[in-house]
Amino acid sequence: MRLNRSTDLGLRVLMLGATRTDLLTIDELAESLAVPRNHLAKVVQRLQHLGLLETVRGRHGGVRLAAGAHTTSIGALVRDLEGATEVVDCDGESPCPLRSGCRLRGALRRAQEAFYATLDPITVGDLAEPPTRQVLLSIGPR
Repeated sequence: MRLNRSTDLGLRVLMLGATRTDLLTIDELAESLAVPRNHLAKVVQRLQHLGLLETVRGRHGGVRLAAGAHTTSIGALVRDLEGATEVVDCDGESPCPLRSGCRLRGALRRAQEAFYATLDPITVGDLAEPPTRQVLLSIGPR
């Protein structure tokens, strides 16, 4: 399964927002994520509508993580951002002739839900935590 570009950007914006207390401008975000400003602005607007970002207008405006956004489930968020899409499109422009008796579609739906279920316990705040490092022990004289 592959996330669409807007979902990927939305998650990145939230991770950046979770690590900062100051306002971030759309231009700063677009530059740091190396994406077109207009595309990023649409993603930010969607996150604002979902109640995850607050926007401040004006000369010194920008965006910041909304109160409570740290506890938002990544699984629920990805479901919202991805919409009701399936891994395969059996009923698309050229409907699959096997769709009436196909077992693959159901298996792929279950796999997709397992993917989301794996993300459910992870929160935006979890993604902002510093990475864990394994300490390698040297094998040598002490």
